Amino acid sequence: MALHLDDTSLLAQFQNPSTKEKGYTGIVKKYQEKLYWHIRRMLVDHEDTNDVLQGVLIKIWKGLENFREDSKLFTWMYRIATNETLTFIEKQKKRATVSLDQGTDGFQDKIKADTNFNENQLIWKLQLAIKSLPEKQQLVFNLRYYDEMPYHQMSELLETSEGALKASYHIAAQKIEEFIKNN
Repeated sequence: MALHLDDTSLLAQFQNPSTKEKGYTGIVKKYQEKLYWHIRRMLVDHEDTNDVLQGVLIKIWKGLENFREDSKLFTWMYRIATNETLTFIEKQKKRATVSLDQGTDGFQDKIKADTNFNENQLIWKLQLAIKSLPEKQQLVFNLRYYDEMPYHQMSELLETSEGALKASYHIAAQKIEEFIKNN
């Protein structure tokens, strides 16, 4: 089954015209869920996440022929997902009509609108705390905390030094802890 093939085998399948679609399908099956949750943690909303994920999968399909293996396949796909998600967030901000004095970009409202939302549960407080961080800190925190991504891999993905990422994660964790204590 394609799910158990390593990236090199999947890429070889993709490069072969007779097994191209099979190789791509194997790559999608192997990484789709990880990409979904990576995007979902930044966007919160399931529908928005699916929309962005579809765009990411199309970009992967179009760019896979030119993938030079300078980085790991997973890192390359995460970079695409991250960039597409940040682009989506920027577009949403431009469309947003939320007043500045409300102090929200709409994501807190989406979290609270979830039918399962319970403000007394720690997981919801954590989500609200993460959404209160600047985008870069959200991204670094999510990659480290949820994806358990090593700093060297994050450094490749975000094209930032490991030291800066460690500092960003530490500051984010402190802000989250403070948010949870005070809310």
